[in-house]
Amino acid sequence: MTESMKEDHHEFLDIIFFTPSEFEKAGGAWPIRIGRNIAKNNYHIGPRTTPYHYLLFVLEGEGSFIQNGHHYPLRARDAFCLFPHVTHEYWTDPQEPLQKIFIAFDGTHAAELLSRIGLTPGSPHRSGVLTPETASGMRAFMEDVRKPQGGASDLGRLTRFLGLFDRVARLSATKGLQPETAIPWLQKGKEYMDIHFAGGITVEGVSAHAGVDRTHFAKQFRKAYGVSPVQYIQQLKMNQAKHLLVQTPLTLTEVAHSVGYPDLFSFSKAFKKQVGLPPNRYRTNENGKH
Repeated sequence: MTESMKEDHHEFLDIIFFTPSEFEKAGGAWPIRIGRNIAKNNYHIGPRTTPYHYLLFVLEGEGSFIQNGHHYPLRARDAFCLFPHVTHEYWTDPQEPLQKIFIAFDGTHAAELLSRIGLTPGSPHRSGVLTPETASGMRAFMEDVRKPQGGASDLGRLTRFLGLFDRVARLSATKGLQPETAIPWLQKGKEYMDIHFAGGITVEGVSAHAGVDRTHFAKQFRKAYGVSPVQYIQQLKMNQAKHLLVQTPLTLTEVAHSVGYPDLFSFSKAFKKQVGLPPNRYRTNENGKH
């Protein structure tokens, strides 16, 4: 069972890293890594944060998960999500060590994918959603990309990646779980923000476009997505800024203007508050990884 896994002090781990193609990064979301683990009885992760979205499924065992100050028990077939730049912590029951399979991903529509399966920053855990079909599909994904010939193409990775969410979403539908994002005017407002976040839009303008009162829109948006509309617009700006800093030669001022800030000072201040580093240091650090 552990033949393809590497052992460290607290787990056996099998993980595969992806380098997304330009085609993948042009889309709404793309996989970053996929893996599985078997915990030892001292397994404990965090407190820490991650730069990506992580979707984790419990194959076997029991444990605990904390995010945003809320505690969730972990059991077989549960799903839980680590959201970017949010402190999380999880650990195993020493008597029933956790076994998990997981995928990390990025992109401006990553949070939307998770909301389709009922996971939001305000509700990052769901019980009993892992089916044998989903677990088998993730294992097949791993084996496909592990092939010596180079594994799956970018189209193959995206097909398996989106198919994972489709399987879980169809299960959710059969259980009668209809996420708040199904509200037409709420989805209309979110799509407007996804497209025009860098254009100086306001929550008043978004709610007017959606055809509802601002207060009602903001309340329902937070309920559905776990963040306020203002926070969501800010996340979109920062995600795009990070992409431009790493993937383009634009100057910092040009990046600031590209994501809707009037000047470098206001952009740098907002970026450091959101990401934890000034934009020039973030660019240097990320480029140093390649």
